[in-house]
Amino acid sequence: MLKLKKQDLYFNIFAIILICIFCFSITPVVFQNDTFYTIKIGELISQNGIDMQDHFSWHSNLPYTYPHWLYDLIIYKIYNAFGFMGIYISTIVLACILGIGIFITNKKISKNKELSFIVSLFVMYLLKDYIAARAQLVTFILFVFEIYSIEQLIEKNKKRYLAFLIFIPILIANLHVAVWPFYFILFIPYIVEYLTYYIIKFDLINLIKIGFRKLQKKFTRQKSKEKVQAKIEKLNEDRKENSNNLTQRLESLNKLKIEKNKYVKWIIVIAIITILTGFCTPLKEVPYTYLIKTMQGNTTQNINEHLPLTLIENKDILVVFSLFLAILILLNSKIKLRDFLMLAGLGLLSFMSRRQTSMFVIISSPIFIKLIVDVTNKYDIKIYKFFSKISNKVFGKILICIIILAISIINLNEKKNDEFIDETSYPVQCAQYINENCNLDNMKIFNDYNYGSYLILNEIPVFIDSRADLYTPEFNGQKNEKGEYEGRDIFSDFLDISSIASYYENKFEEYGITHVLTERNSKLNMLLCRDSNYEFLYRDDYFIFYRRLNAQIQE
Repeated sequence: MLKLKKQDLYFNIFAIILICIFCFSITPVVFQNDTFYTIKIGELISQNGIDMQDHFSWHSNLPYTYPHWLYDLIIYKIYNAFGFMGIYISTIVLACILGIGIFITNKKISKNKELSFIVSLFVMYLLKDYIAARAQLVTFILFVFEIYSIEQLIEKNKKRYLAFLIFIPILIANLHVAVWPFYFILFIPYIVEYLTYYIIKFDLINLIKIGFRKLQKKFTRQKSKEKVQAKIEKLNEDRKENSNNLTQRLESLNKLKIEKNKYVKWIIVIAIITILTGFCTPLKEVPYTYLIKTMQGNTTQNINEHLPLTLIENKDILVVFSLFLAILILLNSKIKLRDFLMLAGLGLLSFMSRRQTSMFVIISSPIFIKLIVDVTNKYDIKIYKFFSKISNKVFGKILICIIILAISIINLNEKKNDEFIDETSYPVQCAQYINENCNLDNMKIFNDYNYGSYLILNEIPVFIDSRADLYTPEFNGQKNEKGEYEGRDIFSDFLDISSIASYYENKFEEYGITHVLTERNSKLNMLLCRDSNYEFLYRDDYFIFYRRLNAQIQE
């Protein structure tokens, strides 16, 4: 036993080290646009607190919800102390924590360390596009720990995890309020399985129990002990028969297993209690309204990561779905009802928004391992046993180490020349030109969505940036008598201008645009470069900056 524990410990250390190396290799050097405004908002909070107002666009009096204020503040503190390198290192650390958390959770749930290691590496590979200095990386870790805590609670009744399950939604409400409702979604499969079991059981047994009690009282009043005893024996026989029927009924479900777990009642209690955790934030009611307002707006239909999933364009996810379907349909394996509901629910959310594929691969990974283990046990798959045996040998560990290191070196080699800011995506030189040659107090610059955050970092007021909700009437307006939001739909106006869906000059006149900063290969620039009303002040290989000659300059 002691020898097995030592082997398990050595394997865990071995796996964690390789997971960290792999996570380091896939962490991108180049920052995403959200990182730039995150720094400036964190700086603003550090200096002035949270006033629920925007300070970075030139539009007046726009309310801002600060949906990840705590993360913004932390990132600013790191940036202020260590610069971009500090943010990059913090992203590596968080990626490693996520990878380790997925491995430990998979191992605890599936009871299989070898498959947990391999699947965890695969999951991190699938998540490589989501590893960035953004609040979502932290909430991924919290959701993994939520699943771990739920499983430890219902499997071993470890009540100390109740405290963690109360604390997690408080962190989410302050770190990334947009995904706060997702905390409760992960409870649903457990609760539904629990209720389903008792609904079935109630039909078969509970009615008999109720009848038994009524008859017992009735015969007791008649003081007929013999009749009472006879009825009791008859009811006991009926109970045994119906109990067997319940077992047969549950076993007759071809693919589903419905389990009774009395500790799920704690999950129901926690779900009820933590509904109030949305108030444990300076954002007031925002945790309860943010997602609803976002779904009512049009940002989810126009931002790439929110668009519906198209499998042919996401071959990695196609492979994942295919593996699950192959196991469930072609092989004689059963799946717990809660696991099936989790897969179905997260799969549906993934098809609604490709962004949710990240949660699908994270949460479904232990389910996948359990199914694989079930299949290998049933069909006595020798190749799995061979892999399991080899991976615990020194030679096997060396071979795995060489493979992971080789893949990691290839990943690192691909990004060896990358810099924190990609000058092909962000107007680095143009922003410098504007700050050195222009009076920002007298300017209203029209800019594109994708690099507005970089302009904010350089203290250039923007028309729009990747805080998309800020620029929609659902967040900056009020409801009318019909229940519709009325406000400034800056986001839609940007879409119309950039796609040439409306005449740009009319919109520029409406907003009082004085200058335009756009990409040289944009649709808008194809027209501006031929318009005598626009004089270019600066251009490089990727961006061009115009002055609108007939604009009314503010004094």
